[in-house]
Amino acid sequence: MLFKTSIFKAYLSRTLNMLCFPNAKINLGLNVIEKRPDGFHNIETVFYPIPLCDALEIAENDSPEQYEFSSSGIPIDIDSSQNIVVKAFELIKSNLEIPSTAIHLHKNIPFGAGLGGGSADAAYMIKMLNDFYKLGLSFQQMEEFAIQIGSDCPFFIKNQPVFAEGKGEIFSPIHLDLSGYHIVLIKPDIHVSTPEAYSGISPKKPQKSLKELIRLPLNDWKDNIINDFEESIFPNHSELKNLKDELYESGAIYAAMSGSGSSMFGIFKEEARMSASWKKHFIWTGKL
Repeated sequence: MLFKTSIFKAYLSRTLNMLCFPNAKINLGLNVIEKRPDGFHNIETVFYPIPLCDALEIAENDSPEQYEFSSSGIPIDIDSSQNIVVKAFELIKSNLEIPSTAIHLHKNIPFGAGLGGGSADAAYMIKMLNDFYKLGLSFQQMEEFAIQIGSDCPFFIKNQPVFAEGKGEIFSPIHLDLSGYHIVLIKPDIHVSTPEAYSGISPKKPQKSLKELIRLPLNDWKDNIINDFEESIFPNHSELKNLKDELYESGAIYAAMSGSGSSMFGIFKEEARMSASWKKHFIWTGKL
């Protein structure tokens, strides 16, 4: 595989390895319902997987260390021991007997984008270890491990559209198929911290649940499905509001911010007309 040989040359001599492609997700709507006694917030949202992917490989390793970690792609500026992929590995190793493992992560999903890239990497690490070492974990058991890493991490175990409640970790399956639609995703160089995102939020229960609204025809989403964080974030980051407007001007059926930002996406019936101004940002297009 050309992709594999160009990125993972260090592992070509190994006899056994496994390669997968952890994918991102977008939030279709997000309502902040109430503040919890523990300081977190209850929300409702719809997670939908998209084919913007990282690459993750594990291989047999003869090192005396528990693991060897390396990365490429978007720079990761934290110590490897703090990487969420390594944390997922160590969580499994602390509960089950697995040997030393070489790990390589090629990062393509941008950080701080509301796309769940880190959570996807961790969830896929759990799934890969389960398959590679034949651990025999069920989906439920893998989800129980994943929730220890992050609220949205269990979503990527089954990786299917869900209605999410609670802190974003209580899932209900939904029938939603956007196959054939095109997506444009834009991530400007804007960082929105979680405290900033919640600072302008007034939690409230919507008149109609997103679980009902998501059943509307896609053409009706624009006037009915919202992301509460846009109201608190757009006043401080007008460029995000401008990008949303530009996505609609380019023909998007529905456009929104994903999660608490700062990526904006548009869903199109046909391949989108690309604005020259978008090219200064991280931009990705694909087919759902």
